[in-house]
Amino acid sequence: MKTVFRTAELVAIHGRGAVRHAVAVGKFQSPRRGIVVTHSGPLSVDEIELVALHACARGSALGGLSALRHDNLDGFPPEQPFVVLPEGADRPSGTTFVTHWSVDLGADDVHPLREPRRTRPARSLIDAASWCANDRFARTIVIAGMQQGLVDERLMHQALDRRGTCRRRALIRESILDAAGGIHSLPERDFDEIRIAADLPAPTRQRRVKGPDGHYYLDASWDDLRLAVEVHGIQHQRIAQWDKDLLRGNEVVIDGRRLLLFTSHAIRHDREIVTSQLQRMFWSLGWRAA
Repeated sequence: MKTVFRTAELVAIHGRGAVRHAVAVGKFQSPRRGIVVTHSGPLSVDEIELVALHACARGSALGGLSALRHDNLDGFPPEQPFVVLPEGADRPSGTTFVTHWSVDLGADDVHPLREPRRTRPARSLIDAASWCANDRFARTIVIAGMQQGLVDERLMHQALDRRGTCRRRALIRESILDAAGGIHSLPERDFDEIRIAADLPAPTRQRRVKGPDGHYYLDASWDDLRLAVEVHGIQHQRIAQWDKDLLRGNEVVIDGRRLLLFTSHAIRHDREIVTSQLQRMFWSLGWRAA
């Protein structure tokens, strides 16, 4: 049942005097000028979002994590409402919610029928990734939304193209590809750049190793040091594959090798950490550069 109204809507139904009286005696409440809630109790999360939305210019929409909450994104509850206003609209005074502006609030990016009014999932994921505090969280949001089936790769690319210039655009594009399975394994060039810069010896790649359940391949290995490196791409975040790869990693260790694990994201974006861990592992094994 609808409980949050613009004052003018409620006046049209009950009359101005009745609305004023209901607020005065505490039957209704007015959390912001021009907005009435038709009960006197604490506001729910839904109601808080609707108050924020009604406080903004017409044509505004819930965005980012607030919109995604209504589209059933699991695991990312917004700490406060996010509202996208039409470009040029005034920001409401005394806001306790986050506001952004956009020229793209048409039917391609905002569903014309869904309530509350909100951006579509692809646009919401891109905005949430662009607005959040750090790259790692941004990447996680995009991947989680796609893996939970909120949107597919095609719609994400289309929404990003319409979005134009935005913060973390390249990272968002990369994350879309990762989530869709477009980047499966360690790019040899990226790893070699790290290895060469660290002055480490070249590995044997895709070393074939026999385990109890058949053969598998190591991404990189140094047989004389009994050391292996495995790089987990995005497919390893799926539980079944992740479990399988953990068991395979155990087999590597049981076989007598030391094992370092990295994500493809770390290889591309956390090179200092990867370099440090590789060097310290080699040094701990007694290796020294010639």
